[in-house]
Amino acid sequence: MTDLETPVAPAREGPWPRRVAPALLGYAAVRALGLVALALWSATRDKSPHQLLTARWDSLWYTRVAELGYGYEVRLPNGDVHSNLAFFPLLPWLERAVSAVTPLSYADAGLLISTLASLAAAWGIFAVADHVYGRRAGVCAVLLWAVLPVGIVQSMAYSESMFTALAAWSLYAVLTGRWLTAGLLASFAGLTRPVGAAVVAAVWVAAIASYGRDSSAQDPPAQDSSVRERSGPAPDSAPLWRRALGMLLAPLGAAGYVLWVGQHTGKGPLGYLDVQAGWGNGFDGGYAFARFVADKFTSLPSALAGLGLIIGVALVIWLYVICVRQAQPLPLLVYAGIVTALALCASSYFGSKPRLLLPAFPLLLPLALALARLRTSRSAWVLGSVAVVSAAYGAFWLNGSGPP
Repeated sequence: MTDLETPVAPAREGPWPRRVAPALLGYAAVRALGLVALALWSATRDKSPHQLLTARWDSLWYTRVAELGYGYEVRLPNGDVHSNLAFFPLLPWLERAVSAVTPLSYADAGLLISTLASLAAAWGIFAVADHVYGRRAGVCAVLLWAVLPVGIVQSMAYSESMFTALAAWSLYAVLTGRWLTAGLLASFAGLTRPVGAAVVAAVWVAAIASYGRDSSAQDPPAQDSSVRERSGPAPDSAPLWRRALGMLLAPLGAAGYVLWVGQHTGKGPLGYLDVQAGWGNGFDGGYAFARFVADKFTSLPSALAGLGLIIGVALVIWLYVICVRQAQPLPLLVYAGIVTALALCASSYFGSKPRLLLPAFPLLLPLALALARLRTSRSAWVLGSVAVVSAAYGAFWLNGSGPP
């Protein structure tokens, strides 16, 4: 199978709310477990779990944008300039809007938005996995995303949950031939994080591939009615103008913000790259990360951490290879590949890489499919055990170094 062809999943049974309910309830239970673990761990260290979730690292930068707008920066002793222009505007816009109509502070508004967005992301991941592999795999995919070691970030006032929600639903729209929706959601994703380029690329590649099939097959085989009911409109059945308009909409968010930053800084279209350079961020093909890992092998204790990093990177690459071998739909492969490449090949903030990989949920689909083939009791035992470990690790991590 290639391009947008997918294994035919079982026909849907029941309406969407009932179908997705086990995934959302399971997701909420895992996140609640993580928050309980965080509260207990924080109590032993005399820290506020609320502050850990709303007022550290990126969450502070987002609330400053919501409160003061753009233009705030910090000059470090080494000459680097940390500007809040590095943070894309959709989350602080929403924080300001929610705070304006509720008694919530900007920080608490961000926490509420992130909580709702995480549920939307879980539903979107379920929708994609259900479309490709069926309901059981969809539930397992959502729970796997919930029990990731850095899953506590999904409960923070960060933009990862909102970005994942927009990306997942944009990809689902592509898979089901809703090109205008796909383009609009991709545009919003581009206003959320720099990696929104991955969603734009997925929409564009899928649309271009559909044009190619149009020219090579004027009379596509009829689609079974049960599959149409399960999947919605076929991706290639939409009029050309809808696909073209979806492609046009997709990059507007990211391009608009990047161009505005260039105009605001007076440095032209590449001004945003200068802003990122002030943070020490860049794309070097993974050279700096490789040196960071190699430096871990200078002593025995740190060598174990270096070995763990190598195993982690190898696991991510192996999962992507399995995704390709299992012939995942083309937009999922493009999206996951770009998110993974940008996360692993960035030249700074190496401790952030697990967090930056959170949106790459298609990498979890091979594991979800394997769990779905087990007996329910066995898969529940596996996921439950991992959830406990993840909750403990998340509480320890956030009370320590946490996500920079």
